[in-house]
Amino acid sequence: MWPILLCSIVALAIVCERLWSLQTKRIAPKNLVSQVWQWDRGGQLDAKRIQDLRRGSPLGRLLAAGLANRQADRAVMKEAIEEVGHHVVHELQRYLVALGTIAAISPLLGLLGTVLGMIQMFSVINTEGLGNAGMVAGGIAQALLTTVFGLIVAIPALIFHRYFLGHVDDLVMTMQQEALKMVEVMHGQREREQSGAN
Repeated sequence: MWPILLCSIVALAIVCERLWSLQTKRIAPKNLVSQVWQWDRGGQLDAKRIQDLRRGSPLGRLLAAGLANRQADRAVMKEAIEEVGHHVVHELQRYLVALGTIAAISPLLGLLGTVLGMIQMFSVINTEGLGNAGMVAGGIAQALLTTVFGLIVAIPALIFHRYFLGHVDDLVMTMQQEALKMVEVMHGQREREQSGAN
């Protein structure tokens, strides 16, 4: 029971932390690309703004990676964004492997507790006989409790693990779309400026 209890505490801590950290407004704030576009149009997009953008949110890190290469062509900007994107995705998935592991091992720990309890019960029956059927039934019920508690921990852990994986995928898709939108906007503006100069 103690390992199952420990698993439940760790799973609860991970779920609370991920619910807090994976809020959409913290990961991909709305209108960030339009804010960057306004800064660029107003000539306010300097190194300090890019640094603030990088520190502000994971989406900001992607946009800052592209903006650091905004003088290069579109392919270089996209490559810089993708490189930072791999690190951002890894951070978004933090602790999810541990949560998935807890979801997988909790029923096994419960089953192990049940098997050990049953072995102990049969050892008692072997030495003392079946004398009291009520006591034997109570011992079997007590042995099965570890399986029940293992499942009680595993089922919510598995549900949250799947939910967080899907949510991270949605966030990554949103960030990719926003970053690509910024690349298109920046290069679209540059092309218009160059055609106007000629």
